[in-house]
Amino acid sequence: MPESDEPEIGATDSPELAARPKAKIACLLSGNGTTMSALLFQSRLPDSPYEIVMVASNNPDAPGLKIAAAEGIATFAHDHHGMDRRDHETIMDAALRDSGAEYLALCGYMRILTADFVNGWEGRMVNTHPSLLPKYKGLDTHQRAIEACETFGGCSVHVVTPELDGGPLLGQIPVAILPDDTPDSLAHRVILAEYQLYPRMVAEYVSRPYRADWLLQKVRQLALDLPEAEERESHGSPGWRSGGKSGRFFAYFQDQFHGTSHVAVLVKTGGPDEVDDLVETAPATYFRPAYYGASGWVGIILNQPGVDWDHVSQWLERSWRSVAPKRLARLQGTAGEA
Repeated sequence: MPESDEPEIGATDSPELAARPKAKIACLLSGNGTTMSALLFQSRLPDSPYEIVMVASNNPDAPGLKIAAAEGIATFAHDHHGMDRRDHETIMDAALRDSGAEYLALCGYMRILTADFVNGWEGRMVNTHPSLLPKYKGLDTHQRAIEACETFGGCSVHVVTPELDGGPLLGQIPVAILPDDTPDSLAHRVILAEYQLYPRMVAEYVSRPYRADWLLQKVRQLALDLPEAEERESHGSPGWRSGGKSGRFFAYFQDQFHGTSHVAVLVKTGGPDEVDDLVETAPATYFRPAYYGASGWVGIILNQPGVDWDHVSQWLERSWRSVAPKRLARLQGTAGEA
């Protein structure tokens, strides 16, 4: 609790959050759709955090489209032959966005995507690749691994960036290379590993915005970007303060504190009246935290869809200003005006 504030005993919590919605994923493929099928059937299991809302292809005859259609998944296809790459991507992108997809999963999509397309889905596109990246990017991965006398091949799941097969890794599975392996025999076992790895990594990735560890890292980065901010534990929870040894806390992180389902960051307001106004006006965003609300602190709910991180950043800066030494506040104000 704030060091200088009396705790508010018996405060009531805001209503529990609604059930977590499933992340909406669209798959891009060019062929048989076996990797897409692994994602699709995993999504039908209880407690899956995602659902497939569309399967799209640059090949209207791709067998994977028939699998998706048979399973009741919306499909879209547009042949790329004879088209400018960017014009084709514009058509595909419009269909994907119209589907309501929040994430894209590449499932054997045999087209190199432009940087503009990738950047339009920054942080929301994933891919599986049949090698232990960063080894053997691109094609002919199994042949190259065998020729290099590798002991293991394998598969990797990564976030897609403009660099081919170069995005941040989410997970890998090594697959032993046998003495008599051919590229085909090795590929047969690696694809089995991919069927296991890809759905699990996708599920973990789309669940990040609800995980306390990921949310803490986001808040930590924003808080520590403020001048002379430092992290210090307060009553077992992370907190951030300003101004060195004599500094005061401007934010606290709470993970389902006092029986709520909220993962939240607590920031200072102008006082209890403002807290009441915020909670009444936007109860899906703010709540009155137990032990803190009477002192003018408000909780911003983080474990829900569509968190506006710019808004969170603005609150952190405002809260920091309320406790920062004047020299720091002036310095930050000058930097903001530059």
